[in-house]
Amino acid sequence: MSNSILVVGGGFSGITAALEAAELGHEVYIVEKSPYLGGRVMQLNKYFPKLCPPSCGLEIQYQRIRNNPNVKFFTQAQVVAVSGKSPDFKVKVRIEPRYTSATSVEMAELVDELEGTATDEFNFGLAERKALYMDVPFAFPHRYVVDPAAMAGEDEKVLHRNPGVDLDQEGKEIELEVGSIVIATGWKPYDASQLTNLGAGEITNCVTNMQLERLAAASGPTKGDIKRPSDGKAVKKVAFVQCAGSRDQNHLNFCSYICCMASLKQAAYVREQYPDAEITIFYIDLRTPERYQKFAAKILADEKITAVKGKVAAVAEDGSGDVLITVENAVSGIKTEQRFDLVVLATGMQPSLAGEKLPIDVEVDADGFIVGGADQGIFAAGCAKKPLDVMKSAQSATGAAMKAIQTVRGR
Repeated sequence: MSNSILVVGGGFSGITAALEAAELGHEVYIVEKSPYLGGRVMQLNKYFPKLCPPSCGLEIQYQRIRNNPNVKFFTQAQVVAVSGKSPDFKVKVRIEPRYTSATSVEMAELVDELEGTATDEFNFGLAERKALYMDVPFAFPHRYVVDPAAMAGEDEKVLHRNPGVDLDQEGKEIELEVGSIVIATGWKPYDASQLTNLGAGEITNCVTNMQLERLAAASGPTKGDIKRPSDGKAVKKVAFVQCAGSRDQNHLNFCSYICCMASLKQAAYVREQYPDAEITIFYIDLRTPERYQKFAAKILADEKITAVKGKVAAVAEDGSGDVLITVENAVSGIKTEQRFDLVVLATGMQPSLAGEKLPIDVEVDADGFIVGGADQGIFAAGCAKKPLDVMKSAQSATGAAMKAIQTVRGR
């Protein structure tokens, strides 16, 4: 029997669950598949409810991890097998190499020397990155990682000369013994390339809501300047298309909960940078639950922000890079074509487990959300369970941690 707890996923929910359990005296293991802890929150410009930059909330959590010897984390790691049952799980974890030493120092100058590039997935394809990279300046662990597949030319020789790089590192497998498991695998943006009628993936100046977060972020590809991807021009007219793939039997059946609030927040981003910019939000229903009603009222009071109840039928591009939207106003019944500099698709969130096979025998619904496991000592947290904002994800994680603790203590 083990009093240790495994947390699968190192985003905001996973970190919260791990710290809650660790601070009550339990040994906790975090297994995160990316090179850094922080998850989707790390990709945001600001997050609710206080509209803080992600470094603000995450740095507090990182400091708590540093100060708590009960928390052990593995990045670039995945659970590959689970056997046994609670409170005696045996978990096999595969850890991929970073190719840098734990004591490696600032490597920005070394990055500049490299030739090869790869699509920057952290920035949702809006930029390229080098073979040696760190996603954001506040990344944790604060340690670069090497992507051998991105190396080109003399990159391998350049990296070999640096004492902080070890290209001979190999992956390894470890086995953990835990009494309970918290699954906090988070969410992923819906694949916008499926939304062909809305121009996703085909029209350069049609971006997703998460791409806009990266454009607005100081650590993003434009250093926080919201500009058109095609030509770098300032934006004067911006459209937000709500429920892009959500509440749609052909895509996501459910409402993703956060999309309306995210678009209102992003409308504020644009207005802060461009006092003369005009914004139109096309929506089916604006859903701003509980405390967010006041926030919505404040944003919509701006005379340059217009909310139109209507369904966008098509998005196209003209020869100048402008984007044409065909929309039917649900109130007047009039169908119009309108021109914008930039269109933002409010794509929904779906669980990261959607379409994936988790090596843990736990029940998921048709959309990939975890709906079972409690009777097995396995508990879902955050957006692995249902669509949530950051605050409610943290609350969910605390609840999952308490249940995991009760399980290993036999209560």
